[in-house]
Formats: sequence, structure tokens, C-alpha cells
Amino acid sequence: MKSMKFLAFTDIHQDKKALAALLARTQQADIDFALCVGDFSTFGRGAAAVLEAFQKLGKKLYVIPGNHEEGQGWEELMAKFPTCVNLHLQAVEIGKYVFLGYGGGGFAQEDERFRKIARGWYGLHQGKKIVLVTHGPPLGTRLDLLDNRHVGNRDYRAFIERIKPKLAISGHLHETVGVTDTLGETQLANPGWEGMVIELK
Repeated sequence: MKSMKFLAFTDIHQDKKALAALLARTQQADIDFALCVGDFSTFGRGAAAVLEAFQKLGKKLYVIPGNHEEGQGWEELMAKFPTCVNLHLQAVEIGKYVFLGYGGGGFAQEDERFRKIARGWYGLHQGKKIVLVTHGPPLGTRLDLLDNRHVGNRDYRAFIERIKPKLAISGHLHETVGVTDTLGETQLANPGWEGMVIELK
């Protein structure tokens, strides 16, 4: 199978200019699908409009909620847009990769719910090619540095160190937009609102 190329983005907060640019790039022939890492609305406002815009493109958009979409009728919202795939709490095979999605969360540095889900994922998917998609970043990297403090999640970090995904994509922190890093063998990225084209072989 050929390599896959997708456009990842996060934290557009219903910005129309950013959305228009992302739609235009997604529409181009070399992009297989788009991936949204949350906070595409402003506390739920504008969420349906963003999803509807991607729905019209006809390409799949894989989505997790950010903290702005939590508690906003997430399942019901996603059900309205068939080409927008709910990746939250899901393991979805795309090509040779398994995408593991976990959305929501703010600045909590521990997440018991994630730990429980992650144990199941580890049992089912260890040894596979993994892409971990979380709204918040893992602890102790360039992606979670805020005012010289690390504010990421230690449970995300522990899971990355254990399962060793090829790639971990996160957002949430506007201050680290466009930043990349590594954690062991894992590439890390915050694609930001301008988006980041990622190719996996």
C-alpha cells in the first residue's frame, strides 16, 4: 500500500479564515483525509458548522473533542455527519496504522479513565503501528511547556513510553502550536490551527 498523507489540525475555535484554509488544503488530491484534535468550536458554538463544512468535501474527517466540546452532546453531534468519524475512545484502523483517540480534558495531569482505556488498548494493539491522538499533550516535552512549567499529562506520557506509537498528535496549548518533539522513538506534534500535513509509510 502507498503511504498515507493527511492534514491534522487543532484549536481553530470556529475561526472562519483558518477553516477555509484547512478545507482548501484537505480538498487537494494528495490529502487522503483530515484529523481534528479538538477545540474546533468555542464551548460548543460553531461545532456543527465546522463538521458540516468538512462533510461537504466528501473526504473523511476523524475527530476527537477538545475541552470546548466536552459535555456538548458529542455523540449526537457526530451522528449527524457520516463522513466525520468519531475517534474519541476508539481504535480505528487506517491503512497499516491503528489510530487511538482520546479527547477532552484540560490541565489535569492524571486521568484515571484514560489509564483504564489505555490498558485495554495495550492488550489489543501492542506491537502494531500506532498513532495516538489526544487533545492534551504528554508531560515533560516541548509540547507541554507553558511559562517554563510542564503542564501535560503524565498518563499520556506513560502510555507513549509503554506502547511506543510511531506518532502522538495533540493540541490544547496555543503557546506550542506547530511545535514537534520526540519521546523515545515516538514523534510528537501539535499541528495547530494552520494544520500540519503528515505522511506515514
